[in-house]
Amino acid sequence: MDLELTSEPTLFVEVLLPVPIPGTFTYRVPVAMNDLVQKGVRVLVEFGARKLHTGIIADIHNRPPKNYQAKYLLDLLDDSPTVNELQLKFWNWMAQYYVATPGEVMKAGLPAGLKLSSQSRIQLRPEFDIEEALDLEVLSDKELRLLRSLEQEDSIPYEQAADILEVKNPYYIVKELVRKEAILLFEAVKDKYKPKTKKKLRLNPIFLETEEGLEQLFASLGTKQKAKQEEVLMKFLMMVPVLTNPASNEEGIDKKELLEGGTSQVSASSLTTLIRNGILEEFEFIVSRFEEDEYSATRYQDAEVKLSEAQQAAESQVLGYFEEKDIVLFHGVTGSGKTEVYIELIKKVLDSGSQVLFLLPEIVLTAQMVVRLKKIFGDLLGVYHSKFSDNERVEVWKGVADGRYQVVVGVRSSIFLPFENLGLIVVDEEHEPSYKQYDPAPRYNARDMALVLAQMHKAKVVLGSATPSVESFYHALNGAYGLVQLKKRFGDAQLPEVTLADLKLERKRKTMKEDFSSVLLEQVRNSINEHKQVILFQNRRGYAPYVMCEDCSWIPTCPSCSVSLTYHIHRNQLRCHYCGHSEAVPKSCVQCGSTKIRTMGVGTQKLEEDIKFLIPEARVQRLDQDTTRKKYGYQQIIQDFEQRHIDILVGTQMVSKGLDFDHVNLVGVFDIDRMLNFPDFRAEERTFQMLTQVSGRAGRKKDKGLVVIQTNNVKQTILHKVARADYEAFFRKEIEERKQYHYPPFTRLIKLSVKAEDRDKASAAAGLLARELVKKLGAKRVLGPQEPVINKIRNHYLMDILVKLERQKVNPQKVKEIIREVLGELDGDRQFRKVYVNIDVDPV
Repeated sequence: MDLELTSEPTLFVEVLLPVPIPGTFTYRVPVAMNDLVQKGVRVLVEFGARKLHTGIIADIHNRPPKNYQAKYLLDLLDDSPTVNELQLKFWNWMAQYYVATPGEVMKAGLPAGLKLSSQSRIQLRPEFDIEEALDLEVLSDKELRLLRSLEQEDSIPYEQAADILEVKNPYYIVKELVRKEAILLFEAVKDKYKPKTKKKLRLNPIFLETEEGLEQLFASLGTKQKAKQEEVLMKFLMMVPVLTNPASNEEGIDKKELLEGGTSQVSASSLTTLIRNGILEEFEFIVSRFEEDEYSATRYQDAEVKLSEAQQAAESQVLGYFEEKDIVLFHGVTGSGKTEVYIELIKKVLDSGSQVLFLLPEIVLTAQMVVRLKKIFGDLLGVYHSKFSDNERVEVWKGVADGRYQVVVGVRSSIFLPFENLGLIVVDEEHEPSYKQYDPAPRYNARDMALVLAQMHKAKVVLGSATPSVESFYHALNGAYGLVQLKKRFGDAQLPEVTLADLKLERKRKTMKEDFSSVLLEQVRNSINEHKQVILFQNRRGYAPYVMCEDCSWIPTCPSCSVSLTYHIHRNQLRCHYCGHSEAVPKSCVQCGSTKIRTMGVGTQKLEEDIKFLIPEARVQRLDQDTTRKKYGYQQIIQDFEQRHIDILVGTQMVSKGLDFDHVNLVGVFDIDRMLNFPDFRAEERTFQMLTQVSGRAGRKKDKGLVVIQTNNVKQTILHKVARADYEAFFRKEIEERKQYHYPPFTRLIKLSVKAEDRDKASAAAGLLARELVKKLGAKRVLGPQEPVINKIRNHYLMDILVKLERQKVNPQKVKEIIREVLGELDGDRQFRKVYVNIDVDPV
């Protein structure tokens, strides 16, 4: 159809594509789609050479592009918007703030299941005559083999050609057949999301049209298998009362339930015969991927959440602040009962008809929290995190969009969900660095973006933590946020006692057993004898940080990254925790030939083995990334610990995060000095937060818990502040140092990370960038370039530049434009073609 000759207007759309290129792309709308295009609808477009992409319509207009001929939209993938206008506005804001492209934000925000995948396929040209080509002897043996295979199929995936031809790369053979016009290459497109379905059965309605219908049905059954078919039909009629309730037949019964349910099983082959003869009809219906459970409800339950006087006062304070402020910092010590206050606030928001987003920093925290919230909010609660499959995440997305889920518990990616009327966002453990996305772009902080999202929805925000970030506490003290504090634990629970174990003194006295001080080991034995539980915390995974030659001090390092390799005992191998490289443990030193290779330091695996040896009667389990790789691995270990099938839990940071166990009375902390001495201005803050959080796992009920921190320097003041649970003393010292050295919250930071395979090029490019930034911003605002602690990852050398901006005198958006300009100049320099620069706004 000639679109130019119609009276219909010619429409164009701006399409947002998941590519790292600024802006949107203009496509022409086929006239037949004029009445169907809407903002936020997914479309299929061609982008580049035969590449198909899923895009989102960001705007509709009638202005053709000036510099190129617009391609047509290929297809509309939705009847109604998948992304709402508020989301598009939010995505654009995020892209601008984090110096990313809207396409990168879209790629991060839209679940993979809502994006189409394209795949090259090969098809025989209908007009190509193989026999004639054979007569002319223009085909090689391999070419003929591929064409014969194509005669049997409509088309095959490109990758399958390699298997047919028995070659690694079929490119040259395929290319030659395209040149000979024997085959066609095209893109096949698949929609990744498929609803989960179950098979149901109903009686053919023809047998219900008359009163004699069922009698005629039984009379018509064949004699050979009549008894077994009658058995199937009788069971169906018992389970589906079609005579007393004709509507029940339309709804049908689950096929599996008919076969296996009730008191007896029926013949599957007889059922198949009844379906084939048209007596029973088989049909599919869509079901949720999330199994129904005992907590499912159409409205939240009045589960008992009795607030103490202190909690009631905290809730009243929060609501009071909400009269005049949009953000409240809720500072409550570990075990003070912040979650119960959150629940009461959520109930009030749901009663007003609005939605709630409950953010948690990591997947590991969702298990216990979901169980608690599910008891109260039933099937109004949705859960969203990366351990879910693509299809499960799409179902939550759709459930939020259609209003099925009024409360969502999720990790940082939950801020991208299609909320229509958010009333409250709770950011639990708001201090956690896990809210920050590191790679790829956009390198956003979900806590900070929650504040922006809430502002767009005119919603309220509660930031909760026992150890708030220095920035958040500063804003609260200065009146930007409301500040509510709970300084006592819930009920009769007391804060744990903290003891410092002097490793230097114990080594001198030779009282150490493996990596356990006598103080800690004695307390572990006491806890086990008293039938209590113990958590041992090590801020790193692996059997040991590294292995070393005793004679020459040689340490195996990763060939692609500037880090030592970590020893994993169960696989007896060395592994890099940055790029995944692994190799066998060397039997001798590659430098001096010595066979004295031993492990250095301590990791979770070694702690697990040592404590099993030292206290063999204890049941020990490890909780780290290696033991929780399976989808429900974490939940299983936590459940076993809750049910007291485990006496001692050895873990990394996972065990420090907001978990609540009734019978833990001892927490042991290893290797805290390494964390405290890390070269980062936030090192003391992170140490205080980590120690306070992990200490909070001890003594959650009436018994007072004990925390033993092993250290080489018991005089460190930060450890004594942890022992006193004195956050405000820590804050006063920290804020003075931040002010003196011009760090957040008094400045804004932007980090530029320069990467190149050639070390000299990385250094030269970083030097050029720094010089140009100094010219435009001044020397006081530009630090570096300098090599980071880990200066090589995945064969790329790294150099860092830090830009410090005063909060009052500088327009940060203008600075970001300057950075873009300088990077553009670098991109234009041919010698730096293979140099990459990552921009991290507000690094943590």
